[in-house]
Amino acid sequence: MTAVVESLAVRCEGLTKRYGDVVAVNGLSLHVRRGECFGLLGPNGAGKTTTIEILEGLLAPDAGDVDVLGLRWGKDDRELRQRLGVQLQETQLAEKLTVEETLRLFRSFYHRGRSIDELLRIIELEPKRTSWVGKLSGGQKQRLAIACALAGDPDLLFLDEPTTGLDPQSRRQLWGLLQQFRAQGGTILLTTHYMDEAEILCDRVAIVDEGRVITVGSPKELIGALGAPKVVVHQGTLEDVFMSLTGKHLRDE
Repeated sequence: MTAVVESLAVRCEGLTKRYGDVVAVNGLSLHVRRGECFGLLGPNGAGKTTTIEILEGLLAPDAGDVDVLGLRWGKDDRELRQRLGVQLQETQLAEKLTVEETLRLFRSFYHRGRSIDELLRIIELEPKRTSWVGKLSGGQKQRLAIACALAGDPDLLFLDEPTTGLDPQSRRQLWGLLQQFRAQGGTILLTTHYMDEAEILCDRVAIVDEGRVITVGSPKELIGALGAPKVVVHQGTLEDVFMSLTGKHLRDE
């Protein structure tokens, strides 16, 4: 049992979070292995962001047991903050700082980490080193937010819808960056509404709805388990799985 726990980057059991009469997370259990890219998928209001914010230490659960990198919030906070990288769904960076100043600020939060030159090279923003953040394009701001999350050379990277609103080229650039991080041994937990993104990046995904995990597996396994009668295109996709399990009705956040 100890070996299993040590192989996990994230372990949560029976996670629950309420807001008044609304149950945002309802007894959710999740295991993320070290070294994998794990996707948390679900419709709006499914509890994805609340779950990831609890795992990041930004929210306290009402019930449940949570380990991150074998450590616990409320006990190992200082060490956890040194070993995690976090990109929020709406990262707000100071628009009157330059790209370099922004990276130096985030790098100063960590005892160890990457150099500013390395971060600029990774996100391909060397020409924008002295540009104000407010002058960057949407894709450039997203790449800068990822670089800030990578500043401390984290063991585990949390990404909440990292490519929402980006053009195809910017999305592909970010995919390459994340694949490189994972190839170097890092662990990624991401949420996304893009099923093609999950198919390409994720080793395994969990589909959640109404605060609970419906199913977990590799994209290939879930597509294979869907079965021919429910597949609506010639070749099944993860989007078919998602729609089959969560329904076709529109959701509001």
